[in-house]
Amino acid sequence: MKKIFFLGLSVSLLLGGCSSLKQSPSSDSTEASNQHSDGAVELARNLDVPWSIQKHEDVFYISERPGNIVRIAGSKLERQTVHLSEDLSGGSEAGLLGFILDPNFEENNEAFAYYTYLKAKGAFNRIVKLRLENNEWAEVEILLDQLPAGNYHDGGRLAIGPDNKLYATVGDAYNLNEVQELDSLNGKILRLNLDGTIPEENPYENSYIFSYGHRNPQGLVWTPDGTMYASEHGNNANDEINIIEAGKNYGWPLIEGTEEQDSMEGPLFTSGSDETWAPSGMDEWNNHLYVAALRGNAILEFDLENQTVHSFIEDYGRIRDVLIVGDALFFITNNLDGRGDGSSDDDKLYRVELN
Repeated sequence: MKKIFFLGLSVSLLLGGCSSLKQSPSSDSTEASNQHSDGAVELARNLDVPWSIQKHEDVFYISERPGNIVRIAGSKLERQTVHLSEDLSGGSEAGLLGFILDPNFEENNEAFAYYTYLKAKGAFNRIVKLRLENNEWAEVEILLDQLPAGNYHDGGRLAIGPDNKLYATVGDAYNLNEVQELDSLNGKILRLNLDGTIPEENPYENSYIFSYGHRNPQGLVWTPDGTMYASEHGNNANDEINIIEAGKNYGWPLIEGTEEQDSMEGPLFTSGSDETWAPSGMDEWNNHLYVAALRGNAILEFDLENQTVHSFIEDYGRIRDVLIVGDALFFITNNLDGRGDGSSDDDKLYRVELN
């Protein structure tokens, strides 16, 4: 069994502060005026509950839960309409969530999205392929449908792994009875081929399930050695960073945090029972994980070699997603999602340079 690192942040938040930040030179007077004292530069504002960040060359594409994709090029921000085949759910954690550009986006103008919709029988999530034409996105194919949904715990993160497979996190949708069942997709991390079929090498025959026993995973990333990590919301506390391996059981709802049980995996890091991170999107750089923390109101930096954690950046409120390109880290706030305390020009996209 791997060692579990129990990590409270109350001391490191005060002492670690933003020690890993450095001032980034501004390219023009506008950028200089938007640079904060900690080196973070505001790139865009007035985003509408943003959820996922993508970047192609010098252009950002950001999903917004109410149903748009925001395109940001330089100082120009425009909302691109997304035509979906079902009406989006207005649940408190639902809507247009995960969004990731196809590896061949430059040639095919396609992307993958995860969204919540309503039918007479209730709410569901689905994974679809979108295509960008004439500055609008349209759903062109449903890859996986009727994923469990609820008012809470929809999961929703999409990522393309080093194996060129599409991974998706699915929350427990407040239905704890099915999280440990392999005939249900509640509380699972899924793996799909990019055409929506089931990979032959998946751990369970004819199943999209890659791992199970998850409560509400919202972040996925791989380090250069191929190790897969996921961030997961605990039950009020006991948030987790897990190493994800094919076919493994991560314990929810039977165990969480530092609890142990045979044949179940414990986390690599946990916030413990007295502290909450509410970890969301994540990325990696130089053997460190950078994780957006909603209730932690910070970007958390996990040092994988030294097994430590501290606050990389804070005082921006709820942070939903991070993206690292080169030596630059980009992040979006989520202060107007109904649980934050935002200003009239929230939410925002920022950039900060990594040491």
